[in-house]
Amino acid sequence: MRILQVITSLLIGGAEHLVVQLTKKLRIQGIETDVCLFYGERTSFYDELEATGCKIYSLSDKENYYDVRHIPQLRRIMRGYDIVHTHNSAPQIFVVLANIGLGKKLVTTEHSTNNRKREHPQYSFIDKWMYYRYDSTVCISDIAQEKLSSYLHQPKNGIIVINNGVDVVAYYQAKPLTTDKIPNVFTIVMVAGFREAKDQDTVIRAVALLPENYTLWLVGDGVRRPELERLITEYGIESRTKFWGVRSDVPRILKTADVVVMSSHWEGLSLSNIEGMAVGKPFAASDVDGLREVTKGYGVLFPHEDAEALANVICKLHDNPDYYHQIAEKCYQRALQFDIANTVEGYKQVYVGLMKDK
Repeated sequence: MRILQVITSLLIGGAEHLVVQLTKKLRIQGIETDVCLFYGERTSFYDELEATGCKIYSLSDKENYYDVRHIPQLRRIMRGYDIVHTHNSAPQIFVVLANIGLGKKLVTTEHSTNNRKREHPQYSFIDKWMYYRYDSTVCISDIAQEKLSSYLHQPKNGIIVINNGVDVVAYYQAKPLTTDKIPNVFTIVMVAGFREAKDQDTVIRAVALLPENYTLWLVGDGVRRPELERLITEYGIESRTKFWGVRSDVPRILKTADVVVMSSHWEGLSLSNIEGMAVGKPFAASDVDGLREVTKGYGVLFPHEDAEALANVICKLHDNPDYYHQIAEKCYQRALQFDIANTVEGYKQVYVGLMKDK
């Protein structure tokens, strides 16, 4: 069984993290799995995959995801594989087009509850045509399944749910970066790309409401960085904010901070949500789809875009050690339910089932 994972890039993000972990774990089990990128920029994820010995195909060195010249390139690469598994919009449609006449088994994963294409009726026909050409469609959460089923007017039982996962033990056992932690300073960290779906803005405004001994760490990068830098300057918290950029030592950074926050406008099932819980620290999240279903009853939810409510959550965690440790323990127990081993086994069953149908 030979599997090809196709994704836009290996920049920081939940879908990218899943592709890396899934590929690594499947290869350890002796299942030949390689990766095809529309944009082949070298990143820490790229280096991590390359170290496993897997083939990494790059269709372009530019972010031209919708270049039709990708189709013949994809077609040549796909010939050598039994199953092609896509992630993100451009790979989803281009792989379907490249597969015409090839007859490869196709799997796609829907990583979000929201897709801007769904806001435009003219895309609906194309999307329905595309999804019906996949042998298996997977969503990363129940709410993502519900939203996709409604959009496609397709029964939910035709769409599989396989929850995202992380290596929980590795995160929990990560060693703190002791040289970066300042004594008597309470550190809030958020790990996320600086893009439309994420809401670092609310976290910045919340920290501005807190005393000087509260600091903010932002891990990630993206097109909204200049906008966030301007907001930090506007609120006068430059000296209390650190931009870490894209990092390969995220578990250690999370372990070093005091509280992990994920503020978003929407999510599918956030890997950063699970990672934040896995390190054994309290986790606070926006009360939005994709975050709510993992966090509710374990971490702390705050109203969407409500900086004052988030500041109050952080203060309570700081001021009440018993509450702090209670939330941290509940978060860790919740994270154990989303271990990467369960995710890999779910996809393995999908692949094996498709091979039996060949």
